[in-house]
Amino acid sequence: MKGLIFNIKRYAIHDGPGIRVTFFMKGCPLGCWWCHNPEGISADVQEVERVDRIGDKEFTVNETVGKYYTAAELLEIVKKDMVFIEESGGGVTFSGGEPLMQAGFLSEALRVFREEGIHTTVDTSGHAKRATIDTILPLTDLFLFDIKHLDPEKHKKYTGVSNEIILDNYNYILEKGKKVIIRIPIIPGFNDDTEQLEAFRNFVDSQHGANIHRVDLLPYHRIGSSKYRKFKLDYKMQNIEQPSTGRMKELKDFFAGSGVNVKIGG
Repeated sequence: MKGLIFNIKRYAIHDGPGIRVTFFMKGCPLGCWWCHNPEGISADVQEVERVDRIGDKEFTVNETVGKYYTAAELLEIVKKDMVFIEESGGGVTFSGGEPLMQAGFLSEALRVFREEGIHTTVDTSGHAKRATIDTILPLTDLFLFDIKHLDPEKHKKYTGVSNEIILDNYNYILEKGKKVIIRIPIIPGFNDDTEQLEAFRNFVDSQHGANIHRVDLLPYHRIGSSKYRKFKLDYKMQNIEQPSTGRMKELKDFFAGSGVNVKIGG
């Protein structure tokens, strides 16, 4: 069995504890307006044109986005960094896209890493069937779980799907005793109003004492906006300003009142 990966990030420090290798898997059931990895939306290998610039000259280069790997091949990549991983208490993280869209391969890869004693993390939107969640639960040490909005209609408008399945799976994962880091993207005009922020804080506070390891507040940024033209996608956040450092500090202090560890960024 092989999995389709569009990027491999070595020496990653924002995708779980310690130094890690993060595998970005293709395919996502959501269509978030602010997605900074549009190359992960399609579940297929894509052929696109990349424009490179040298001085005032432009060069068009054909680029293949997505490559198939076996779990054994991923393990060989990780073994190259095992000194750093072991020293730092790191491991591997599967992100995307949405890794649960390739559940069969994900389960196989997680099992291979667990058999080697390597810490495993899955970064997920939570939008998957319960049976899919069950296949990876015993193989995952930590979930990075995205919660974008608590209102199902607004969630559907800006991501293309309701949050009902997402919140059900979030609660299920906690009930099963798995460690979770909640990730909340702070998107101006979408979920940064007082009403929604208070709802978020109450949501976190209501589960204080569960296996919530931390809350990560992820400020909206435009880093991925330049990729949209390459993939012939419409970027809907063109006029949205990034939240300031001061604003993010205010939000960190606001959420810290819930009694959980809060961090700006991943």
